Amino acid sequence: MSISSAATRHLDQRGIPYRIFQHTSPPLSLEQAAVERGQEPHQIIRSILFRHEHEYYVMVLMAGPGQIAWKRIREHLGVSRISMATEAEVRQVTGYELGAVNPLGLPRMVRILADSSVFIPEEVSIGSGVRGVAIVIKSEDLKHAIGKFESGSFAV
Repeated sequence: MSISSAATRHLDQRGIPYRIFQHTSPPLSLEQAAVERGQEPHQIIRSILFRHEHEYYVMVLMAGPGQIAWKRIREHLGVSRISMATEAEVRQVTGYELGAVNPLGLPRMVRILADSSVFIPEEVSIGSGVRGVAIVIKSEDLKHAIGKFESGSFAV
């Protein structure tokens, strides 16, 4: 199967190997998505966009069902307030719909924070830019594809 999105074009332009997985219907849970992909929930990487009060955006990559520690993110960024981006902001900043967001091929610079758990599994999957379709990639290749990011402990 072949799809084209900003994420797949980003990977193709850099010669980074990956494979596409298409769900027969959009998964209803992280656990369902993992089972269908032949993965464990911690191998699915969620890309969550936050907004600082001054219209500054940051994307946090979190493995599987891990809960984000908002306090740790605020401390890391040196800010007192952040909020989750709205659906419209996610679309505007990333070019992707909710459920298909990923850190690749973004139309504008976004600061990326990755929880240290993201790169533990040898293989992970991320949104592809198309709902119901995932990119399956080696975690080392994902690191290279993202380029500049900050790693830390951002989970509860």
